[in-house]
Amino acid sequence: MAWVAADRMSRAVRTHPLLHGPARRWEALRETIHADVLAHAYEADRGTFTQFYGGTALDASLLLIPRVGFLPATDPRVHGTIAAIQQDLTVDGFVKRYQTTGSDDGLPGGEGLFLACSFWLVDALHLEGRRREATELFERLLDLRNDVGLLSEEWDPVAGRQLGNTPQAFSHFPLVTSGLQLHAGRAHRSDETIAHSQG
Repeated sequence: MAWVAADRMSRAVRTHPLLHGPARRWEALRETIHADVLAHAYEADRGTFTQFYGGTALDASLLLIPRVGFLPATDPRVHGTIAAIQQDLTVDGFVKRYQTTGSDDGLPGGEGLFLACSFWLVDALHLEGRRREATELFERLLDLRNDVGLLSEEWDPVAGRQLGNTPQAFSHFPLVTSGLQLHAGRAHRSDETIAHSQG
């Protein structure tokens, strides 16, 4: 996200005449962060990005790499990361934030599956061109809504019920985003509006 901030700030200054700022400095920062992440947060042996430098754990936020434009969805490192998350961070197809047993996050283990993270997987699959799989997962997520059509923060796959804050905006926002993209038949990267205005 530090890369995203530097990228969007520099693009905004270059694109909009009313905005001012040190675009060259932000662009240099963007390139430095990009190179550093590629050098230190990618585990070549497993073909996946990792939760932190020098570690091997995964994190669902890695699904946002193609969404924010850090790398294209066609990049083999993105393919590998999505596959690793599907293998190691999913239960019944839904996504955990990370493995709580291997992370010292100061929280008790045993949390549910974060619904926002599963919508991130929908978007990542769609960006990869795997629309059928993305649609199937999206429809399964819709089936988790309660009797008034709302989602909570998490899903308990064992008890088959919602957990955490209800309703949760953090679950509904990606639901709307994923739904609009699937309906339009076009995956969207969050940097495309700025890129389009540059053209």
